[in-house]
Amino acid sequence: MKDAAQVNTSKLVSDLKAVIVDTEELLKLTAGQAGDKLTDVRSRLGDRLGVAKGRLTELEEEVLARGKVVAKATDDYVHENPWRAIGAAAGITFLLGLLIGRR
Repeated sequence: MKDAAQVNTSKLVSDLKAVIVDTEELLKLTAGQAGDKLTDVRSRLGDRLGVAKGRLTELEEEVLARGKVVAKATDDYVHENPWRAIGAAAGITFLLGLLIGRR
């Protein structure tokens, strides 16, 4: 379940990065155009873009921190229970061998 959450979070981060890049490009393309409404919209968009960048940075840091915690927990478990880890790896390898062999 945690893996799916991490995948979804990573997808969200990449989607947000794409939106930020597109928004920055839009702001650059409309820089030469005049008009009070356009200026107001560009200003608000710039402000929101700054907030989105900040949140994205926080989200990336959180994902990285979670990954480190999971890696540390896995490392600790393997060091505390090496035979269980070896047995689990052997069992998974055996099952994969059976599945591949049936093809």
